[in-house]
Amino acid sequence: MKFVGLVGANYDQSYNRKLLEFIRRHFKIKFELEVLEIDEVPMFNQDEKWDESFQLRLLNNKITRADGVIIATPEHNHTISAALKSVLEWLSFEAHPFENKPVMIVGASYYDQGTSRAQVHLRKILEAPGVNAYTLPGNEFLLGKAKEAFDLEGNITNEGTINFLEQCLDNFIQYVGVVSKLKKPKPIEPEDLDCNNPIATTVTEVDP
Repeated sequence: MKFVGLVGANYDQSYNRKLLEFIRRHFKIKFELEVLEIDEVPMFNQDEKWDESFQLRLLNNKITRADGVIIATPEHNHTISAALKSVLEWLSFEAHPFENKPVMIVGASYYDQGTSRAQVHLRKILEAPGVNAYTLPGNEFLLGKAKEAFDLEGNITNEGTINFLEQCLDNFIQYVGVVSKLKKPKPIEPEDLDCNNPIATTVTEVDP
């Protein structure tokens, strides 16, 4: 499976980028993860063309081709960052790469509650018309006190936290498999317009 990870912040020292990089390294046996940046995406303006931005074109192509998306969101004033909101506006106005795409939400924050309120808002946005993502229910990974959560090599130090993250990711892998089956159209059987073959109501072994 190939996933893309969306860094929900546009600044250099982001613990959500660090979280995605840890996921990419630590769980590389389970899936391939490509981490994508949003630092050069312009503020949403419907008067401008989305495809004039190289980074937006890149995000659209990568998300469209991926089996699933992991969004790592910070929490700013009890909601997601302005940069992430702008990206979601761009990618739900004319381009729609999130439509029917499995998405998992994670987040890292300085505070005890992690990004709980931002994740609630992000979930609502992803379910909105125009976005129409298939967001993984439950499995909320909230990394609180992110400043102390990583060692100098960028690894999460708490084994219980790693185990819970692995459980959430395993559930997402299963969820992606279920969604992929739902997205496959059922084969259309040819109609027997001349009634040459038996049907469900055909009576057999009766003399004419």
